[in-house]
Amino acid sequence: MSNQQDNLDSKVSDAKQGAHNTLRKSLNGKSAVEVAKIRSPKDIMLWIIAFAALIGATLVNYKLPGIWQPANDIWVRVGIIASLIVLAIICLALTNQGRSFKVLLKDASIELRRVTWPSKNETIQYTWQSLLVIGIVAVIVWLLDNLFNWLVGIFIG
Repeated sequence: MSNQQDNLDSKVSDAKQGAHNTLRKSLNGKSAVEVAKIRSPKDIMLWIIAFAALIGATLVNYKLPGIWQPANDIWVRVGIIASLIVLAIICLALTNQGRSFKVLLKDASIELRRVTWPSKNETIQYTWQSLLVIGIVAVIVWLLDNLFNWLVGIFIG
């Protein structure tokens, strides 16, 4: 069992090193945090375009049908809204912060491979324990609520 665990650990660390080497090359040898802190004129313009697209997507339903006749069709508006949201996501993905977010997602997927998930029996056992504790706490809160209602009734009445 421990030999299998050692094999798994070595495979995960190799995969992680390979992913980090690939990501390091794409980030010019800088860490994701360092890249996320970099501000460039390109990033500022992409952020402005993304915010303008998202604001435009919120205003399409209200303003566009009065200005442009084909926008009276609901599917035209849905298409325009979806296009503006996709444009915003693409713009944000092209920023330094977007690249760092992609690195974060890749690191998270590597870490998820290392998680030891509970078995079916453990999951059922933990679920019943949680439900039992929730029931006990609910009864206690109900009793306290009745006690406080009774006390308030005595002092007010």
